[in-house]
Amino acid sequence: PLKALAKDTCKNLTEPCVYLEVPWSVDVRTGDTNSYSKKKQIERFPTCLITTPESLSLLLSYPETEKKFAHLEAIVVDEWHELLSTKRGTQTELALAKLRVWKPDLQVWGLSATLGNLKQAGQALQGPADDRPFAFIQGEIPKRTEVVTLIPEKIDRLPYAGHLGLNMLPEVVETIESAGTTLLFTNTRSQSELWYQGLLEQKPEWAGEVALHHGSIDRESRKWVETELARGSLRCVVCTSSLDLGIDFSPVEQVIQVGSPKGVARFLQRAGRSGHQPGSVSRIVCVPSHAFELIEFAAAKRAVDERNLESREPLEKPLDVLAQHLVTLAAGSGFDSEDLLKEVRSTWAYRNLTQEEWDWVLAFITTGSKTLERYPEYSKVERKGNQYRLVDRRKVRMHRMSIGTIASDASIKLKYLKGGSLGTVEEAFVSRLNPGDAFFFAGRCLEFVRVKDMTAYVRKSRSREATVPRWIGGRMPLSTQLAETVREMLGEGDLKDSPEMNAVETIIDLQRSVSHLPNSHEILIEQTKSREGHHLFLYPFEGRLVHEGLSVLIAHRMTQRLECSITSTANDYGIELLSSKPLDFVEAEWREFFRSDRLLEDIVASLNLGELAKRKFREVSRVAGLVFSGYPGQPKTHRQLQVSSTLLYEVFQKHDPENLLLEQAKREVLESQLEISRIKQCLDRMGQQEIAMTSPKRFTPLAFPLWAERIGAQVSSEKWLDRVQRMAIQIEKATNGRAKRNAPNRVARKSLSIAS
Repeated sequence: PLKALAKDTCKNLTEPCVYLEVPWSVDVRTGDTNSYSKKKQIERFPTCLITTPESLSLLLSYPETEKKFAHLEAIVVDEWHELLSTKRGTQTELALAKLRVWKPDLQVWGLSATLGNLKQAGQALQGPADDRPFAFIQGEIPKRTEVVTLIPEKIDRLPYAGHLGLNMLPEVVETIESAGTTLLFTNTRSQSELWYQGLLEQKPEWAGEVALHHGSIDRESRKWVETELARGSLRCVVCTSSLDLGIDFSPVEQVIQVGSPKGVARFLQRAGRSGHQPGSVSRIVCVPSHAFELIEFAAAKRAVDERNLESREPLEKPLDVLAQHLVTLAAGSGFDSEDLLKEVRSTWAYRNLTQEEWDWVLAFITTGSKTLERYPEYSKVERKGNQYRLVDRRKVRMHRMSIGTIASDASIKLKYLKGGSLGTVEEAFVSRLNPGDAFFFAGRCLEFVRVKDMTAYVRKSRSREATVPRWIGGRMPLSTQLAETVREMLGEGDLKDSPEMNAVETIIDLQRSVSHLPNSHEILIEQTKSREGHHLFLYPFEGRLVHEGLSVLIAHRMTQRLECSITSTANDYGIELLSSKPLDFVEAEWREFFRSDRLLEDIVASLNLGELAKRKFREVSRVAGLVFSGYPGQPKTHRQLQVSSTLLYEVFQKHDPENLLLEQAKREVLESQLEISRIKQCLDRMGQQEIAMTSPKRFTPLAFPLWAERIGAQVSSEKWLDRVQRMAIQIEKATNGRAKRNAPNRVARKSLSIAS
């Protein structure tokens, strides 16, 4: 799935071939490969070609590829879990189906260490049409993982009041000093910038030994970090998911995870970046960014021990990917529509593709749909009977430049005034900067100068006050498996053998004494009154994404019974509904709110689904080939792409409301942004749980973070911290003595061995 992984795999395959004098040629073909090497590969393929889904699809657009693949014997799909539940995975399924037609005896392997649904993953790789049994092969050497949690000396009874994170810097520095090389993972790019600066402020002598790595940094800088890391010349690399996957960094002795990993598989994957040799022990040190994350670390430990990993569900019938694939094949040798339908249905993603959907996609690639048939730029593929070909050279060239399904962010390049490239930042962040403003990026303090032609020009700055860029999609929601384990552990309550749970005992005791601590068979509802109005807190423990949809849904259903306006807030543990009127409902009414039978209708009624779908349609239209992103060196701006896709969306809405790409955009919003399947499961579960209702006089430990989250969106960070701490002091005074304060040990360490 990654160019960096392809390069690393090539090195690891080439070295033993040279050492053992095996006459193999191993080569890489990705977007970074130069045109000379690509041409040479086409003339004579190497013994082993390492590539990405995009580069494989690009190969299928050349007529000579079938002949060149005449001696293809096997395909290995590495890190299959990373592709499986994405459009890149669907793209891979379609490419494999074509290769199986050319080579029916093709052998296919899939590799993954962190998948919960192995059987389904195997079926997606093999295809439902192939009824041959497939084998699961697992290593017999047990992989041991040591998990250590850093627990602060003092933990406030109200999470977020003593906001942790960088407050743990001295302990983190001490941990880094205890090992040769460390990877420090944060969950967002903004956090990685802050931690990099924090480490250098604490230890200036580490300059040159500490590096930063995330997806927005310039490719050459990332490559340098990866090379130095492999050599063992760096003490610590602060990184994000950009280093999650299985790149072999043998010198790494330990991993530090700052903040909850939010998922069991991600936790295991990151731990595996250390001790990356047979028989070695992987070591991961957990650093909470607020007190409740100690519970999540305890839950992650248990889930890893029980091998309770997340499933990655394959996508169902993304028609934009299918349309792109058909144009790719038409640009190559062309295709027969009847034969290709059988081939497409042999994939897991399109096993249930109807004849009507197939006919619609064929019409789309030839005319651009009934509303666009008069515009020649949307008519790409020519049809003669059942034969389809793309012969226009200009359109072939434009299509090849557009192959791929990765959604690009609304980003612009970042450069020094004198030319050196730094990476990319989002347009929205740059639009808020004035000339002279300072900000941190790639570990440097920069001064903004101007923007021209989608490039932001900067110079170095010595300012001590600088902001940090924000990137869309920074927050990761709690996964189903981790949320489930958190519910279990809270329900069990007394877990003295867990240092993390022991550390948050004062928080749990306070929650019990002022309200209630729900077990796994209960749903807790708290009602509290303040100067702001009437607060209602509900705790499903299902993760932020589910709660965001659930809060809007329940608020909508409440307003059908009570005329009032309701403000909703969500975090990973629960939701807050705030109104000027009391939200008093009896149990029978709550059971109605928890019903899932009118879920879709009520979600559509409670949200501006059209606006959300319009944004999603930009990605769908680009993959389907309706919108061209621009030529190399002349990319279209985010605004130009948005205007083009918005115009098409509105035309389809008005003149072609049955357009299947519109339907797909709405479906993707419901599934990926609102997680409607998980909302349904959550509603069904809550419908069967006992309802525990309490009316605490003040915010409880569970409610306090929700309140803090809401006011955080209304005031600056300084004012936010002041208000949070003031409120915490008031609540502490009011509840003083209602729960014991047992000071935990400064640092708790517990090792856990698991078989992977």
